[in-house]
Amino acid sequence: MTISTIDESERKAARVVGFSYLFAMATAVFAEFYVRGRLIVPDDAAETARNIMAHERLWRLGIASYLLCLLTDVALITALYVILKRVDQHLALFAAFMRVIETAIVPVDLIRVSTYGAGIDLSFVFLGIGSTVFGYLWFKSNYIPKALAALGVFGSLLLAAGSFAVIIFPNPAKILSLAYMMPLGVFEVTMGFWLLLKGLRPSGIAEPDKVTG
Repeated sequence: MTISTIDESERKAARVVGFSYLFAMATAVFAEFYVRGRLIVPDDAAETARNIMAHERLWRLGIASYLLCLLTDVALITALYVILKRVDQHLALFAAFMRVIETAIVPVDLIRVSTYGAGIDLSFVFLGIGSTVFGYLWFKSNYIPKALAALGVFGSLLLAAGSFAVIIFPNPAKILSLAYMMPLGVFEVTMGFWLLLKGLRPSGIAEPDKVTG
């Protein structure tokens, strides 16, 4: 059987993916760059504690933004699986599992300010791996332009590699953090608008056999 039509559940899932990419990006940028950027002082726990006590409401807004981002990630992962399981159910399940691990690491890390950076880098490795596989499935599916899917694969691999490098070489690698994060960010924002405005296009590829167990 070929994937020649897009059913209503996939159309809805595509809208969920589009919205989730944009909403998660907005909440993550607010929490990470605005809140933590203002309150967290690297290598100075005392000053960080004073900042948090002086701006408790802002700190709580940052935590709330992270939680909204994580909840959105759950919806995103589910919707990605709904769309891409028709391309390869085994790979879609593996990618979803990698993203679930990433999403599970962050809440534990949020309450430990001193180890937050290391935890985020670890979660980004799983994010990059899962997103790479999802990107490959997007490329294979023809649901979206191949150039956009290729950007997703490249950006995801770069994020995984860069985050892994930070774990081993924290100081030199962190200098390049924006460089290895930016391509995936561009992909996610572009995908968000693409799926909300354009949606999915019929693939025309052969649909694999269902997984039975």
